[in-house]
Amino acid sequence: MSISRHISIDDEYLKKMEPYMDKHNGNMGAALRDMINQAGKYNPAMNSSAIDTSLFNWMLQEIDDILVPDDVLDKLINPLLINSMRKLEENINQRLTELEWGVNLALKCDNDTFPSGVLLTIRGTPRKIKFIAGIVSLFLVKNSLNRSPLEIRSVVNFNESIKVELSRSNKTAAEDSLINFFGGMNGILRTVKGRPDFWIPIVKGHHLSNYNMVTIHRNFFEDILANNIPMGEVTIEFLAKRPIREIPLKDLLHLLKEVYENSRVVDRIEIENDTLVIFHNYRTKEAVEKLKKIILTLLESNDHLYDGKSTENMILLTHRPDIGLKINELIDDLKTSSNKVDQELLMFITYLSGLKDIPDIPMSLSVLGRRLGKSIMQEYELENNIKEWSLEKFKTAFEIIDPKLHRESEWALDGNGLIYTVRKCSIAENDPNKCICHTIRETFKGALNYAFRNKAVLDVQKLLSKGDNFCEVVIRIQ
Repeated sequence: MSISRHISIDDEYLKKMEPYMDKHNGNMGAALRDMINQAGKYNPAMNSSAIDTSLFNWMLQEIDDILVPDDVLDKLINPLLINSMRKLEENINQRLTELEWGVNLALKCDNDTFPSGVLLTIRGTPRKIKFIAGIVSLFLVKNSLNRSPLEIRSVVNFNESIKVELSRSNKTAAEDSLINFFGGMNGILRTVKGRPDFWIPIVKGHHLSNYNMVTIHRNFFEDILANNIPMGEVTIEFLAKRPIREIPLKDLLHLLKEVYENSRVVDRIEIENDTLVIFHNYRTKEAVEKLKKIILTLLESNDHLYDGKSTENMILLTHRPDIGLKINELIDDLKTSSNKVDQELLMFITYLSGLKDIPDIPMSLSVLGRRLGKSIMQEYELENNIKEWSLEKFKTAFEIIDPKLHRESEWALDGNGLIYTVRKCSIAENDPNKCICHTIRETFKGALNYAFRNKAVLDVQKLLSKGDNFCEVVIRIQ
C-alpha cells in the first residue's frame, strides 16, 4: 500500500539527492528509496562491517603504495566499464557519492571506447584521492592491456586534487608504470610475506645490531673467504641488467653507492664528478686495503683506472684517465696490421722492457698485464674461431702461448679443474724487482677473466717470487 505524505527538504539535502534524482530521471520517490537502501548498506547501526573513521584513515595510510588485488578490483569496478570512459566516470562518481567521501572524479579522453590519452582528475581529501587514483589507474591499465595498453605518464599532486595522465603504450611499460607510481611496496611485501621465516630474523638482526650487519652476494663472500679479490659485483649487474663493462661510468658510480651503502659494506659514499670519497668504520688496515682493492678492481673492470688513498676512516678514489690512455696506447702499439697472435706475443716481450715509461708503476702493472692477457686471448679467439671457452680450450691455448713467452709449463687434471704449473720463466728470471713477473701473472689472470668472466676461481698454490721452486695454480669453473 502506498501512502502519500507532504515533506519539506532543506537545500543541503536536496544537493545530496541530485545524483539519485538524475539516476531516476527526476522521480523523487525512487530517488528516496535508493538513498534509504544505500543508507542501510553503509549505516554502522545496520551494517556490522562499517568501521570507525580514524581506523579507516589509518588503513588508507597503511595500504599506501600497494596495489589492490585483481579479484578485489573486479568487485569494486565492473571490468566491462572499460568499454566506455563516460560510463566509467558516472559509475565511480555514483559510488563515491553513496560512500559520502567528499571525492569527485573527472575523466577526459580523446575516444570514449579506445582512448589513446586519458587525463584523470580527482578532488577531495589527500589520503582518499590518492587511494582512488590508484584504484582507477589500476583499472585503466589492467583492463587495457589486451586491447590498447595505457601507460601512466605522470602523477601530479595538489593540495586537494590529483591528476593522472595516461597514454597509449606497450604492455610492459604499462605494467611497469603501475609499480612506479602506485605499487612501490608491492614486490617488497610479497617477498616478505612469501618467506617470513627468512626475512623476520634478518630485519631483527639489522635492528638489534644498529644496522651493522653486512649483506653481500654468496659469490662475493666466497672470493673473500678464498682470499681473492672479487672480479665483479653481481648485485650491480643485476640492477643494471647488463655486465659491468657495459655500464656508463656515471651510472656505475651511483650503482656502486647504492649497493655498497644499502648492503652496509661501507657507511657512506660521496660522489663529486668522477671522484669517490668512501666513509667506513673498519678497524684494521688490512681490511681497509682489501676494500680499496675490491672497488679499484670493480672500476677497472669497467675500463676506468683510479688511484686510491686511505686514511683511518676514509678512502679517496681519484680517476686517472691519463694512465688508461697510456696503457691503451701501449696495447694499440702491440697490434700489427695482420693482428697475429705470434706477432703480438713477440711485441709483448719487447714491451715488457719498457714498463719504466709508464707512470704509477704499482697500479699500472696490474692493469697492463690484465689488458694484455685480454688482448692476446681476443686475437687467439679470432684466429681459432672460438665461440665459447672451456677449460680444455684454455689449456690448449696456453700450451701454444707459453713456449712463445719462453716459459716451460705443464697441465694436469684436478677433479673438475686444472692444475697449471710453470717450471721455468726465462723472461722473469732477470727481474730483480719482480715487476715483469707480476705483470705476467696479471696477464694470465686477464686471459682467464676474459675467457670465463667471473666464473673462474684461481687458487694460487706456489709462486717463484715468494721463494718457491715453481709457480702453481689450480683453476676451477663455478
